[in-house]
Amino acid sequence: MTTIRQPAVAGMFYTANPKALDREIDQMLEEVIVPQIKGSLVALIVPHAGYTYSGATAAHAYKLLQINPVQTVIVISPSHREYFKGISIFNGDAYRTPLGNVALDSTLIDDLMKDENIIELSDRGHLAEHAIEVQLPFLQKVLGDFKLVPVIMGDQNRELCYHLSNKLAKVLKGKNALIVASSDLSHYHTADEADALDKITIDDLIKFDHEQLAHDIENARTEACGGGPIIAALSAAKMLGANHVEILHHCNSGNITGERDAVVGYLSAAITREN
Repeated sequence: MTTIRQPAVAGMFYTANPKALDREIDQMLEEVIVPQIKGSLVALIVPHAGYTYSGATAAHAYKLLQINPVQTVIVISPSHREYFKGISIFNGDAYRTPLGNVALDSTLIDDLMKDENIIELSDRGHLAEHAIEVQLPFLQKVLGDFKLVPVIMGDQNRELCYHLSNKLAKVLKGKNALIVASSDLSHYHTADEADALDKITIDDLIKFDHEQLAHDIENARTEACGGGPIIAALSAAKMLGANHVEILHHCNSGNITGERDAVVGYLSAAITREN
């Protein structure tokens, strides 16, 4: 029997109408000029709010995949609705969106699960989580047929980040695959405060310093709801030879709504390996 994770936020974070969704993503992608990046693409950092707020920022990242296609995408997400210790990979066959099913890469998942006692095959965190789901329609549009490894971090402590990054680096070596860290940045500060907090994250990324980013998040010098996924992606990418981070787009919700009293920060970035 096939087990498919059904859409949880279609009609809320993005339209549930397939034709309207197809047109909306096309329009967001068309409005983006293909970013210039140094070297080959290893990972992306992409926001996960509703498309009205962060869709344009996400489009700056996914535009790159129109000219840098991959076969498998590993999306690493925080868990917004269910706390649990450890890391969960969905124990089913596919994720569904209004644009169709995305099959899981069972071979790569099997490789990740070898000799594993921290990462589990489970639906914990997956069924109501939006941070993976909102990435998929973009990926379906730019890649067409691809396979997915959906990873949710129930806990984002540094030890788990490095455990995940080590496993990813081990199994992805030589693979035509991409890591996506799903994360928004600062939450519910004034626009000026948000920009100052986000600048610390951006500076750490530009320096390619996942240790400093972990320190800054742990000590509340900056904020990222998917800080764990970002750290894991950055660390894994470094082990896979990446050596550069290109900031593609940064804004906050106030840039869209005009409300500047309590905003959320959004960023997209490319993590690349210069040849």
